[in-house]
Amino acid sequence: MKIVTSLSFTGDCREAFEFYARVLGGRITAAMTYGDGPPDMPVDPKYRDQLMHCWLEVGDQAIMGSDGIPEFAPSYGKPRNGFDVTLHTADKAEAERWYRELSQGGVAGMPFGETFWSPGFGMLTDRFGVPWMVNTIPAEGWTPAQ
Repeated sequence: MKIVTSLSFTGDCREAFEFYARVLGGRITAAMTYGDGPPDMPVDPKYRDQLMHCWLEVGDQAIMGSDGIPEFAPSYGKPRNGFDVTLHTADKAEAERWYRELSQGGVAGMPFGETFWSPGFGMLTDRFGVPWMVNTIPAEGWTPAQ
């Protein structure tokens, strides 16, 4: 089984996924626009170039995304809450880079730093409104400096 988070956007899904691919070192393997759908699909022409489906692979993980059309998904433009996309790595420098780059143009929630459970953890909302947690997995025997 694979559980994949699907993120919703209001016209900037492609930009967001290109950003995530660059930051996370992933690869977009699918990017289907509404214009690529069946000719009889009832979509306003102004949405033709927006993404109906996007798939980003990062290692053996993936994130899906799409641009919501108000007629089909009226809540897409509302603030996201109740979830975070969470990244875990044993490499503190990699985690800190992810945090720094994902934070650009966004809002830092909890600055990246050591916690009682991790040598490096931080929370942010990126410039697309997506909430993230970035966590460093501690090595065996690690204890906080505090």
